[in-house]
Amino acid sequence: MNLDFDVVELGPADAPPVGETAPDFTRPLVDDEYWEDVALSELTDDGPVVLVFHTMDGDFPATYIWQAIRDRGWDDYDAEVVGLSVSTPYEHSRFLEEWDIAFRLFSDPQNGVAEAYGVVHDLDGMTGVAEPRPAVFVVDGDRTIREAWVSTEWPEFPPYDDLEAAIEAL
Repeated sequence: MNLDFDVVELGPADAPPVGETAPDFTRPLVDDEYWEDVALSELTDDGPVVLVFHTMDGDFPATYIWQAIRDRGWDDYDAEVVGLSVSTPYEHSRFLEEWDIAFRLFSDPQNGVAEAYGVVHDLDGMTGVAEPRPAVFVVDGDRTIREAWVSTEWPEFPPYDDLEAAIEAL
């Protein structure tokens, strides 16, 4: 297959494993009109959460992942699905509106949450610039990680069927 881009090996990640407590954090949580600081623990107090780390808004993997999640009906699960990237609240708001995505996205421009989760990807040729590698954590109401997937190459997309099975098992 002739791709218009190179597949890049990302190497190992240091993500928290299944059974461990998901690191808590507080960041702006954005929809297409509004944002406010929210802690992951506030969301899990209301039930399970699916935390989707993605590349910056506008990058094709982010667009593809969120369109797939939308089209597969993840908003019908009894878990709140939220994203997280280095994009600003303004960029998230535009991204959600442009692609008709009805989920909320955490804004983490300094990439600290990706560091806490061990899923940082330093961008090639851009000294000091990093973003999260694509990753998905299915977290129950006690913040216990029930399923985790972390990309090992770029681009790589989540195993949607496996993740859906884990969400349904919550």
